[in-house]
Amino acid sequence: MSALLYVSMIFIWGFSWISIKWQHGDVPMEVSIFYRFAIAAAVMFVVGKLCGKLQPVKRKDHAFLALQGVCLFCCNFLAFYSATLYIPSGLVAVFMASAPVFNAVHSKLFYKTQTNANFWFGAILGLAGISLLFASDLLQTDWSQDTLYGLLFALLGTWCFSIGNMLSIRNTKNNVQPFTATSYAMVYGCVALLMIILVRGISFEFTMTTQYIGSLLYLAIPASVLGFTFYLILVDRLGASNAAYILVITPIVALSVSAVFEDYHWTLYSTLGLVLVIFGNVLTQRKKPLFVRTKVQSLPAS
Repeated sequence: MSALLYVSMIFIWGFSWISIKWQHGDVPMEVSIFYRFAIAAAVMFVVGKLCGKLQPVKRKDHAFLALQGVCLFCCNFLAFYSATLYIPSGLVAVFMASAPVFNAVHSKLFYKTQTNANFWFGAILGLAGISLLFASDLLQTDWSQDTLYGLLFALLGTWCFSIGNMLSIRNTKNNVQPFTATSYAMVYGCVALLMIILVRGISFEFTMTTQYIGSLLYLAIPASVLGFTFYLILVDRLGASNAAYILVITPIVALSVSAVFEDYHWTLYSTLGLVLVIFGNVLTQRKKPLFVRTKVQSLPAS
């Protein structure tokens, strides 16, 4: 079951990159993100009520659900959208792909979770592969003050995403199931976005085009309702570090989609990057040590 969820997540979030790109236009990013999670939260609550999936939540848990919502469904998206204003999306993807490392460090800090050498070798290979996949973006980047701003926003977004993962682990440990946690967290994320929109005086605009509406519905339902529910289940089953490795693999699907819709061309570097990412993924899931020490027996004295 976990393997099915893992593969589903790769494709669901892999296709979301092109949908996010199609969201750029006349509608402010804060408003587009708000529309996305408002629709997703409404769907989650309707399905939860009809199917009996929405469990009652204790008052003390709401504060942590609110923090999870602000991290996962507000701040990290605002940070990543802002990062793309300063640096190429490929460079942002490299930082997003570092989420497993953030999760490993935070899991060790907050929950004393151990990670083996295979995970670190695999993560390094995966990040190297992602860098090769986006080599052209990296080489064309003008390393200026704007680039620094973009890197800081990307770093902030990845950190917020990781903290949201840690809060999800806490909520699961306190018997708040992923579906319920995601539903309430999305509501709190929407409230935070709404407050930002109202304080900044941003107008609520909407684009009545097939591309905008279609991409919005995809981001709201498959990418958010299914995506985040599946992902938080994997965090519970596999651990935050291994689950977050999905973010290293999804750019491969994104680039494949880009080859169809945006004329992206595979190169020797990107192909090598693909191989490294796949090998890194296999290595992170490997339980046995890659290198086994063997004891050399000494010969008995004659």
